[in-house]
Amino acid sequence: MTTYTICIFTENTIGLLNRITIIFTRRRVNIESLTVSETERKGVSRFTIVIKHESREEVEKLVRQIRKIVEVMAVFGYLNDEIVYNEIALFKISTPLGGKSLDVETINKQYKAWVVYWGLDYVVIEKTGNNEEIFDFFGYLKQYEILEFVRSGRVAVGKTEKGLVEYLPEADWAYYL
Repeated sequence: MTTYTICIFTENTIGLLNRITIIFTRRRVNIESLTVSETERKGVSRFTIVIKHESREEVEKLVRQIRKIVEVMAVFGYLNDEIVYNEIALFKISTPLGGKSLDVETINKQYKAWVVYWGLDYVVIEKTGNNEEIFDFFGYLKQYEILEFVRSGRVAVGKTEKGLVEYLPEADWAYYL
């Protein structure tokens, strides 16, 4: 199966997430990752959806179906080599008194992860990277007691000269300062 990243620019309206995800449900396509945030233009949201599918033609049909939603301004589909992407993961690791001490130098230098919170009995470590890098680090941390693990969805930008928002319809956009 091939991994596809679909970037959707929309008006920021209530109920739109449901209308977009129902298209995937009807076509029996599982969403591996979903991230939604406002762009640098006020009122414009960006959905970044990751799916795995065997047929490029079916993914293209899915993209065409999404374009039919009134509030959708633009839709782009990418393969992994056409984008720069990352995820973030947080690991809560037990550090009881007298327990195995963390090798912070290895965590920082080899895995490029950072302790972002020191508690009395635990630490929280942040790791950014792709899926493989995060789960490689997860494997390293199994030597400790992992209390909690959470991973974000993918964030991505295209490897194009222009930003994707430049493909949006012309309008008098408000920008964040």
